[in-house]
Amino acid sequence: MTALPPPSRPASAAAPATRRPTGPRLTRRALAASGLLLPAALLAACSDPAPAASGSGGSGASDGGGESDSGIDTSGTQELIRATADEEIAALLPPEIADSGVLRVGINGTSSAPLSFLADDNQTYIGSEIDIARIVADKLGLEFELKLTTWENWPLKLEAGEFDAVHANIGVNAERLEKFDFASYRAAYMSFLVKEGAEFWLEDPDSLSGRLIAVGNATNQERILLDWNAELEAEGKEPAQLKNYSTDADTLLALGSGRIDGYLSPFASLSFIAARRDDFELQGRINAGWPDETLVAGTFARGSGLAEPYAAALNALIADGTYAQVLERWQLSEEALTESRVHTEETP
Repeated sequence: MTALPPPSRPASAAAPATRRPTGPRLTRRALAASGLLLPAALLAACSDPAPAASGSGGSGASDGGGESDSGIDTSGTQELIRATADEEIAALLPPEIADSGVLRVGINGTSSAPLSFLADDNQTYIGSEIDIARIVADKLGLEFELKLTTWENWPLKLEAGEFDAVHANIGVNAERLEKFDFASYRAAYMSFLVKEGAEFWLEDPDSLSGRLIAVGNATNQERILLDWNAELEAEGKEPAQLKNYSTDADTLLALGSGRIDGYLSPFASLSFIAARRDDFELQGRINAGWPDETLVAGTFARGSGLAEPYAAALNALIADGTYAQVLERWQLSEEALTESRVHTEETP
């Protein structure tokens, strides 16, 4: 599987060490670190809603025009990536789901590109979260049924049985493992969005010393920056000055005008912005579970019996290349896993 090359850096900057994620067993320390800053949000998404590519709020609908200069097709008529059924894996399904013949998957209807968003027709939901769920349904021999939900409501709706699974950029953490089972399908990274040609490289506490950095209020990424600032202050160095903006448009305007040096947010959405604009680029790659690791995963009611066949289907899709096709379509190959694994409270 070929991953996209890392973003370019100034010649004077040393390249950071990177590792290909393989679906590691998550430590308790990592699970605790991957939660959101606010306790009330611990069962919601992996991080607060990421920036919309258009700079608007809401669903992050595309700006029209089908395939963009980035090569990403945002039309509602794009050709779907499909997979073939595997009877041996389908035989692992819980009887009630196998008998229904349908996989009901909750998708965040207020997310942003390229995860799940409205296509150019403002009617059709597309994105990497939807495509991965669809090919898993194919591999399990089930009809895919998309069900819309929100960041706040997916836990209650999943527990109430309104969905069989949820794909909403959900990270595995200790609090969620008390109520849900998981099958990992993507790494969870943060990156910095900076102006094209910036003469610095942001990736760690030292590189942020004295910089002006935008970050979403009360998000996991803000928790990381506050920890980094504490490290800098403990070493007698100047911390970064953190800025919160009320809208994505305001953040990007501040970055473009030079009022801030960078913007830390989930890699998936920032990479989509950088791919569609020639005035921004990405720097650095930080695991969302810093200082340890976390993963994005399909989420199921605890004890539903769906996590095992789901992970088996994902591993078959990784092996046959269909999984890679989806991530390549949405330019998320850098977050590809080489293996899906079941995560439960007993086996985090």
